[in-house]
Amino acid sequence: MNMFLTRGLLIASAALALGAGTVSCTKDLDRTPKFEQTPDKVYVDLAGYRSVLAKLYAGFAVTGQQGPAGAGDIGGIDEGFSDYLRQYWSAQELSTDEAIIAWPDAGVRDWHNMNWTSSNPFIRGLYYRIYYEIAICNEFIRESADDKLSTRLSGGDVASARRFRAEARFLRAVSYMHALDLFGGGPFVTESDPVGSFRPPYASRQQLFDYVESELLALSTDADFADARTNEYARVDKAAAWAMLSRLYLNAQVYTGTARYNDAATYAKRVIDAGYSLATPAATAVSSSYGRLFMADNNVAPLTNEIVWPIAFDVNNTQSFGGTTFLVNGSTGSQAGWQARVGMSTGWQGIRTTRNLFQLFPDTAADRRGRFWTQGQTLEIDDQGVFTQGFGVTKYRNVNSAGIAQGGAQNQSSIDFPMIRLAEVMLNYSEAVARGGTGDRALALSYINQIRRRGFGLPIGTPSSAADVATLSADFILDERARELHWEGFRRTDLIRYGRFVEGTYLWPWKGGTRNGRGVESFRVLYPIPASDLAVNPNLRQNTGY
Repeated sequence: MNMFLTRGLLIASAALALGAGTVSCTKDLDRTPKFEQTPDKVYVDLAGYRSVLAKLYAGFAVTGQQGPAGAGDIGGIDEGFSDYLRQYWSAQELSTDEAIIAWPDAGVRDWHNMNWTSSNPFIRGLYYRIYYEIAICNEFIRESADDKLSTRLSGGDVASARRFRAEARFLRAVSYMHALDLFGGGPFVTESDPVGSFRPPYASRQQLFDYVESELLALSTDADFADARTNEYARVDKAAAWAMLSRLYLNAQVYTGTARYNDAATYAKRVIDAGYSLATPAATAVSSSYGRLFMADNNVAPLTNEIVWPIAFDVNNTQSFGGTTFLVNGSTGSQAGWQARVGMSTGWQGIRTTRNLFQLFPDTAADRRGRFWTQGQTLEIDDQGVFTQGFGVTKYRNVNSAGIAQGGAQNQSSIDFPMIRLAEVMLNYSEAVARGGTGDRALALSYINQIRRRGFGLPIGTPSSAADVATLSADFILDERARELHWEGFRRTDLIRYGRFVEGTYLWPWKGGTRNGRGVESFRVLYPIPASDLAVNPNLRQNTGY
């Protein structure tokens, strides 16, 4: 994690202290977050703007002001559970064949059983976390309007603050895109809406799609937004906007009923051509080349040549019970060898995978992307609550490239989470072309084979009979996305795009709450708007079926 964000998070926590429970219902979504210091005392110079910008980035990583717990940002949910990345990951992975959870906390197994209701506390926490991020981005954008910047800053500081404002717009667009994907429609507020007690209007899925698209398109050519690969590590730029556009367009048919594969390929190609490259550090006894992307020093070259936008974590300065700490500790057992493998001194014994993911790797000795802990674990799961049933996943490891565990207590993570990386964008391009989008099919196939060669520990530019495939098909790409991107928060969206999430044609253990799996109601492609929000905002509409 770079010093700008580390230092900025500390300043934001100490000086701004966004109050716990600021967002408890959408009637308050546009209320200016409560600061210990008022905006006229915070936004006095560029340093003040940088501090709040750090808080916007931190909104994806931490849960309050005293991490890993203390003065939580939102109320109504245990602070440790309320982390943005933790709940987003859970919604995207625990609801699928890639992950299952043992803990008995009320509502947590609803993800995998696919029987959630509008009163589920974790869905409520995810929803409020998304809209909390939108609220603090709105406040920052409002306070960085040109007329305010001209009275508070001068010279080059104005230009810097405008760049910060563009980054805030991107982060807000990402949260709205998450709302679009997970909930369909929802409350809609921008910096232009009134401050104070306010019941936001409802925006349909089409309206949210149009808004996210317009914001990302505007940012992709905005002179105030950093050009590709010119911003500090862990801060976003135009390449991040292009990547999110490729992701948006890849799913456009689900979101709007209209396929946009040409556009998905176009914007994916812009990222690919922007100077990024698949990271291919030499494999060692500590890790494969692929595995280095998910270790505690993935913030250094050549890993940064692939990671377009990470959520940065630091074992000392960015602590929470979510993020990659949740992904490592939550998926680790009690065995000392397992804990040593992932660089932790404890294991929470919660998350593991089903046989479906494991069986996508027929030869884990060859394809080194599949890293599972099998000692003391069974492949089959007869009881969801028994952690030793289901294989462990050791993709995320809190050790550096020398194999040294990070942090004195070794119970927090320094692994940065890749929100966008080049391999995903290459897969986006390949799928878009395979589905009929404009592009080069031979080039799309070459991207798949480069990704596979890296996974097999081979030179990515040299053809290989062991790793290469000869033809390009959308069905194959779905499996390849699972092999390359498993546990990175894509699986639910991917299965929905392929018509395999709620349907009975594709099953996994305990899908729908039965041992062998079953199809579930079609309305579960969307999560419900929390009942608590519907009760206070009559403008909202509940999704069908809830």
